[in-house]
Order: sequence, then structure tokens, then C-alpha cells
Amino acid sequence: MDTNSENKTSFFHRFRKSRLFWPLVALALILIFDAIYAPGFFKIGILDGHLYGNLIDVFNNGAPLILVAIGMTMVIATGGVDLSVGAVIAISAAMGAVLINPAFGNELISNEILTQNVSKTPLPLIVLANLGAGTACGLWNGFLVSRAKIQPMVATLILMVAGRGLAQLITNGQIMTIYYTPYFFFGNGFILGIPVAMYIVAAVLLLAWFLVRKTSIGLFVESVGINDKSTYYSGISEKNVKLLAYTFCGFCAAVAGLILSSYVHSADANNIGSNYELDAILSVVIGGTLMAGGRFSLLASVIGAVVIRTFTITMYTIGVPANALLAAKAVLVLLVILLYSEQSRRLINSLFEGKKERRDA
Repeated sequence: MDTNSENKTSFFHRFRKSRLFWPLVALALILIFDAIYAPGFFKIGILDGHLYGNLIDVFNNGAPLILVAIGMTMVIATGGVDLSVGAVIAISAAMGAVLINPAFGNELISNEILTQNVSKTPLPLIVLANLGAGTACGLWNGFLVSRAKIQPMVATLILMVAGRGLAQLITNGQIMTIYYTPYFFFGNGFILGIPVAMYIVAAVLLLAWFLVRKTSIGLFVESVGINDKSTYYSGISEKNVKLLAYTFCGFCAAVAGLILSSYVHSADANNIGSNYELDAILSVVIGGTLMAGGRFSLLASVIGAVVIRTFTITMYTIGVPANALLAAKAVLVLLVILLYSEQSRRLINSLFEGKKERRDA
């Protein structure tokens, strides 16, 4: 075998072992299905200088899920889980909406305010309050897990249950319609024809990548996920690492709430962010991060979120009704579980190793 062939074989072997391999395979299979049964899925057009099409929708409408998946990756890598991200999205969206319309009580939504198309609160302050509310929720979860020593599932379940009630208190139990045009920029704006939400995702991903790959934070997170007691005896504060992970997850959920409420022009405490915690966990699992914690890949989790969003849009494209989507998604979950099982890994490894031995012979 010549040097070039050996290099190609070695590259493919390393790529197959990486965490990006299976998420990319899953995405490729869905896209191949689209190419056969829904060729129009790949059509991209330009309208009023803006790109549109299913592929654009995958990243634009999937931006909130990608953001939550980035934060969830950090939490799961520490050996925890955050079930409250959907409620945190509702809280942050409610905070932004109520600052745009600052009246309370029975005057929460008044015709005068609705017709003014203005806000009594500056936009930067609205954004800061939105992000601050979600980050504070993440800090609360981190406190319960790291300081109060409550199991992550139980600790975040508290806010999952109470969070939407808190969001309803903020909005006085009403679906708040937002008429403040500058606020729509985050969910509906475009820069150079590309949705603003995609730029926001890129900025958060770049921030997260810098923290975990250019500083020691990523190593600390993986160390806590592998063995938090050994991490503690090594002189690393595992409490602060967990606190940081949950706080960052709350921040990511807050950004997702900002984009979602801006996109739909409203804050519905009951429905906004619904089931995002399950989709985010599935995105991280598809990305190859073990629920027990340890090694992780932010990019693989992002691809996992893209897989879920592509799958969802594909189901709608081929005519699957919305009430049957959960059943279709359950099939996807089952396939992912089987794909990542130890038996499947052994079978696939044996197939590839058998082919390599035949080529060497």
C-alpha cells in the first residue's frame, strides 16, 4: 500500500473514531432521504435580498435549539442534566415582553401601548434583563447542584415545574403580544441576506469554544464529569465548575428565549420553549456526549441539533401531520439509542477492521 493510501486510511480511521462521525452520518442519511422523496427541500431562493428555503429554515428556526444544546453540552459533560431550559426560555421571554409593556395588573395590555409601536424601556436594557433573568435561573440551578448537593435531575425539575408559573406571574397569566419593531431584529432580522439568529448562534458557539478549548475550563469540565472526587482532591473546585456550567446553560437558554419571543412577536408562558429540554438532551446524545459525563464536543452537539431540526422539517415536508411528529421523533430516538449501543459499535468496528485487514493482505 502506498503512502497516500495509508494516509487516507489513517485519516478515515481517525475520523470514524471522532465524535463528529455519527452525527454527520445521521445528517447525511436524512439529506439523502430528502433528495429522493423531496427534491425541492434543497431549493434556496432570494426574496427582498433575503435567503429563504428549507435549508435556511433549518439553521434559522433551529437557532434556539442549537443554543440550548450548546449549554446543555456543558452541563451533561459534568455528569448532570438541566430539565428546566424550556422554563428558563419562558422566563427570559416574559421578562423582555413585560419590560416592553411595563404596565401591570389589569392594565398589562392596553390599547394605547399597543398602538404606539414604542417601548418605554431602552432596547439594550430589555436585552440585558432578558439575558440576566435566564442567567440567574442557571445560577440558581448551579447553586442547588453544587452547594446544596441536590441531584441535578431533581434540582432542575424544581425550576422546570415552577418556572412556567413564575413566567405567568411576570406576564399576569396573559399571552403578551409584542409590537416593538426593533425587538423583532433578533428573530426576524437579516444581515447580508443571512438571518441574524445564525450570527447570534455563531457568536455564542465561538464564545463557548474559546472557553473550553483555549482555557482550562474545558479540561476542568471533563475532569468533573469523569470523576468529581478526584477532581476535588487534585485542587480543582468542582463546585465552581458545576456552577459555571449550569449558569452558562441558563445564559444560552436566555438567548434562545430572546430569539424565540422576537420571532413569534409574543411571550406565551405556557408554550414557548416547550419540549426544548428533551430535544436539547437528544442533540447532545446524538453528538456523542455520554450522559455520565466526561469528553464532549460542542460542534458535534450543534450537528445533533441540526439533525433534529432537519428531521422535523423533513417530516413536515413529506406531509407528516404535527400530531404524529412526536411518534416519528420517538423512532429517531430509538435509532440513536441502537446506533450508540455497545453491540452496534462492536459490529461496526469489526466490519471496518475486517475490511482493513483484507486491504492490507
